[in-house]
Amino acid sequence: MFSKKPGESPNSRANNPENSMASRNGNSTFSVIGSDVSIKGDVTASADLHVDGSIEGDISCAALVQGETSTITGKIEAQSARLAGKVSGSIRARELVVLRSARIEGDVSYDALTIEQGAHVEGHFAHNAASTQARAAQTATVSPTAEAKPASPDEPKLHLAS
Repeated sequence: MFSKKPGESPNSRANNPENSMASRNGNSTFSVIGSDVSIKGDVTASADLHVDGSIEGDISCAALVQGETSTITGKIEAQSARLAGKVSGSIRARELVVLRSARIEGDVSYDALTIEQGAHVEGHFAHNAASTQARAAQTATVSPTAEAKPASPDEPKLHLAS
């Protein structure tokens, strides 16, 4: 639309293998939620998502970029996330970058983490491997001999921690 060469149709641009953004999936590789947009409900994107507006709901996407004026109230799950606005909710990302303008209220789990000086986070940080082990420990079953007979309500239960 804006970077079109003279005589080039919109369809020829999308089908051009030199245009790497359009050629990955045959369509746009990111979606933008503008600063004037407010969404109530969950947002799922198979590609990248750039949020400048406000979302009241859970977000699941490949990569999330949050603008400074953006607010997100809900859970975030992404392969990578670059946060600069306000988030109220848990965050789970493999690669997480928290910029100095970010204000986060919620628990954060990550594989790789970068936090700029000045960022504000109220919550717990946990490496994804550690949080996976904690969940496994909570769901561990009792020993096989104890499972063979029904346990009485007064009998203590054994949970294995790893």
